[in-house]
Amino acid sequence: MKILHYIGMILTLFVVFQSCKKDETQARLSTEDAVKAAVLSLDKTNLTLSKENASDTVLHLSLVPADFGFQAAVTNVLQFGLKGDNFKTVKEVIVPSGRTAIGFTGYELNGYLLALGVPTGEASEFDIRLKSSINAKISAVFSVLSGLKASPYASTSYLYVPGAYQGWDPATAESMVSPTSNGIYTGIIFFPEANSEFKITTERNWANSYGQTADGKLAFNGGGNIKAPRAGNLEIEVNTTANTISFKDHNWGIIGSATPKGWDADTDMKFDNTNQVWKLTVSLTAGEIKFRKNHDWGTNFGGANGSLLAGGANIAVATAGTYDIVLDLNANTYTLTKK
Repeated sequence: MKILHYIGMILTLFVVFQSCKKDETQARLSTEDAVKAAVLSLDKTNLTLSKENASDTVLHLSLVPADFGFQAAVTNVLQFGLKGDNFKTVKEVIVPSGRTAIGFTGYELNGYLLALGVPTGEASEFDIRLKSSINAKISAVFSVLSGLKASPYASTSYLYVPGAYQGWDPATAESMVSPTSNGIYTGIIFFPEANSEFKITTERNWANSYGQTADGKLAFNGGGNIKAPRAGNLEIEVNTTANTISFKDHNWGIIGSATPKGWDADTDMKFDNTNQVWKLTVSLTAGEIKFRKNHDWGTNFGGANGSLLAGGANIAVATAGTYDIVLDLNANTYTLTKK
């Protein structure tokens, strides 16, 4: 009986061992399965974009998700690139988790394509693909390229701000911009004093203008002069659909041992609305500077060699002199040019 008992135990252990081997083999095989890239399909391959179809869904994409051979959270990123450029210049759009279809309005698609630096009003060719990834340790996989030919449109429009701060001359007034021509315009204007009066024109002349009828309210070709609520750099937002206007502080300046006010206070810069950069001509001593927003350390930039870094190191000024300073927050760069 003991012999039979031992034989039974041996058989049981053998079965368990074989079962474990099968499980181990199965797990190993699943990770060795060929990875299948996503499949991307476009419902159109040729488009003409315009302001008229900006709010319409002009392109639908569908996708069959990538299969990495095992259960995992996959991140999908749609990549737009110039045809044949191998995505050296790329605009990326994250696809929400679980989505197998996505649509783009004319406005959205126009912005993505313009980000690649193509001309407006003429057709350009683009490559589109889906990048699927799990983590940095496993290589991403890409769908087969899909082609798109499209003509983006110039969507930017402007208003102008003549007033007492610049001699009431529309031809030389600061501008406000609407990047998508959706009726919402913004600009940053420096007013030397509170209650400085101005108006808003649609062209660089007095043919058509907006005036103020009440606090925050505008009228087309009506109303009185608008007043700046306080001195300094103010970001103005005008909504020509709702006929409203609003103001908020928006200032950048330099501070530091090289500046006229040292580390005690900022020397304010002036915004160039046309080129979307901050500028200042100032006398500096040898020392250091940083850039600050709204006279507060909550948002500040340092850096080196012309590159900005949020909260970065103080920027060295080697020699005293008069400098032209340009702060470009879009390109994340700065220049200090000694005159």
